Amino acid sequence: SSRVVEIQSQMSERAVELLGLPEDRPCLLLDVGCGSGLSGDYISDEGHYWIGMDISPAMLDVAVEREVEGDLLLADVGHGIPFRPGMFDGCISISAVQWLCNADKKSHSPPKRLYRFFSTLYTALARGSRAVLQLYPENSEQLELITAQAMRAGFTGGMVVDYPNSAKAKKFFLCLFVGISGTLPKGLGTECADGEEIHQAKFTNERTRFRNAKGKSVKKSRDWILEKKERRRRQGKEVRADTKYTGRKRRPRF
Repeated sequence: SSRVVEIQSQMSERAVELLGLPEDRPCLLLDVGCGSGLSGDYISDEGHYWIGMDISPAMLDVAVEREVEGDLLLADVGHGIPFRPGMFDGCISISAVQWLCNADKKSHSPPKRLYRFFSTLYTALARGSRAVLQLYPENSEQLELITAQAMRAGFTGGMVVDYPNSAKAKKFFLCLFVGISGTLPKGLGTECADGEEIHQAKFTNERTRFRNAKGKSVKKSRDWILEKKERRRRQGKEVRADTKYTGRKRRPRF
């Protein structure tokens, strides 16, 4: 619908703005999950070049029919970004990266797929460039998982949240720097009426403290023990009931 197209173009515009591209020369951008090429249209209008990757042949067919200016590649970004090192001056992605959190096949491990995506993206980007990935996280765990894998792959940066106080307009942009740390841009709508800045929400749940970079609970922690007991219960094994003492350290002697 035209509403979707409008929101998509606004987000593409904002993502390109957050890239902070040089104004004096055309750049080559990667569009991850480019779909029918709507963000690509905006990139072309701005005088830049782009290559789009998408996992959906149907969407890419629409892009071809629309005669978009970018080059198109049918690929699953969870398998990595297959371009030579330092090729791109920036990367944008609109509403796509959260799909890497889903394990669609038995063999899919979301942390591994995210790490593969981010580590190969890091390589394909020129030093000093940025990736801006707009995403719709399902919950704070997804945000933590995605951000953790990006940092593990060598990126610096973090989440820019536009209109954090509006249920409808709130948008998440993961803004990543390659090689040099920039200052994280400010989210739109983060100032109150009297000019006071709202400090952006931190998306940490208590639960995530006990998780390591691979998204698993730290071994022998209470969470780890509870998860293990739950798995054994599901396998029909006899397991002691959970109590407040579960996972507590015993003193050396009783």
